[in-house]
Amino acid sequence: MAKYLDDIPLSGITRIRELMYSIQDPFRLDQGDVSFEAPDSVKQAIMRAVADGHTHYLQTNGLPKLRELLARKLRHQNRLPVEGPDEVLVTNGGIHGLYLLCQALLEPGDEVLVPDPEWPPAVSNLLTAHGVPIRYPLYETRGWRFDAAELAASITPRTRAIYVNSPNNPTGGVLTRQDLELVASLARERNLWVISDEAYEDVLFGDAEHLSIGSLEKMYPRTLSLFTFSKSYAMTGLRFGYLAVKDALLRERLTKLLFLTTSNVSSIVQFGAIGALQGSQDVVEQFRVELEARRDLFYDGIRTAAAGVLSGRPPLGAFYAFLKIEPGWLGESEVRSPKSEVRSPRSEVRSPKSGIGSPRADGLGRQSQSWAMAERLITQGRIGCIPGVDFGVCGEGYVRFCFARERAELAGALESMRGVFRGPKP
Repeated sequence: MAKYLDDIPLSGITRIRELMYSIQDPFRLDQGDVSFEAPDSVKQAIMRAVADGHTHYLQTNGLPKLRELLARKLRHQNRLPVEGPDEVLVTNGGIHGLYLLCQALLEPGDEVLVPDPEWPPAVSNLLTAHGVPIRYPLYETRGWRFDAAELAASITPRTRAIYVNSPNNPTGGVLTRQDLELVASLARERNLWVISDEAYEDVLFGDAEHLSIGSLEKMYPRTLSLFTFSKSYAMTGLRFGYLAVKDALLRERLTKLLFLTTSNVSSIVQFGAIGALQGSQDVVEQFRVELEARRDLFYDGIRTAAAGVLSGRPPLGAFYAFLKIEPGWLGESEVRSPKSEVRSPRSEVRSPKSGIGSPRADGLGRQSQSWAMAERLITQGRIGCIPGVDFGVCGEGYVRFCFARERAELAGALESMRGVFRGPKP
């Protein structure tokens, strides 16, 4: 057995997701899944594919027609100078695409700069490829963006790539053009790759704008761009993602890995993706408008349901509320460290009360405030949520909620939260 896998952390998202299925009448604000249904254009295309017998093997990298449509989308929407469909590879969702990129790019010991907080599979996939994640802090006071000097200082001779995720999961922070120009400058000067996770490219609020870093000067050849239909078209369960890669050697490696892991992505899902691209794109904007309304509803409710306990500003992107837990909630002040640290599963214990695998400490030797908050909300309020420390050391002292659920479910969670926080403190 591959013993190195024993030291790769299993995200708390996975454990909490399993637990929530056992809770009666839960409020599923834990997982990043929208309540919308996939557009009719997707459903009809899938049903036609089944009826027409498209249930057999396909080209490993994806249907040619689909890759042509994706290349066109990347050129016109993302401004990436994609020369043709050969530079696009279809994957079994975004997480599969990230796994492939890490395996194809990294040699053992290669360092990759990763934002903190960040979606847990980013670090886990780097570790699975025997890479070394080096975390760079994101700051709430800066709109969940990085400090330029700190990012530059994190680069060493062993640095292979910089990982960027904008809009960010879990914070909802959106990097500015200036931020991305700085990353691009560092990548060009230090001969680094950039892994650009753009899963939430269509989920933006207010005046926020999305910019693909690969569209900047001389960046497309050194940028590995990762996309998914999960958020834009409410296709989370269908598992469809894609990569834009200029480098021919990397594409050859990725093709091998695609064959070894899937042979080809589900045929009917690929036809569904064609339906998504050829159908009306109005649904993407309709989803975004409704998500913004749900964001405002949730934050308005938090001000009263969790007054004095949880607080934060509405995000500019994605669909998560990453809320700060008041420092005195556990009777102690919180001082977070920006230092990089990856928790090992061996440091975790099972909570007999909730069944949640929660760490004894936050990585700094103290009781984890974010896990205590998550356990209380889940066990006493049936409210699914994710402890901030699961996204990195800088996330300790925060808790993440997904506000992409139905308005009625959000309202129910807020009412339940009022009851939780009226009770005695732990």
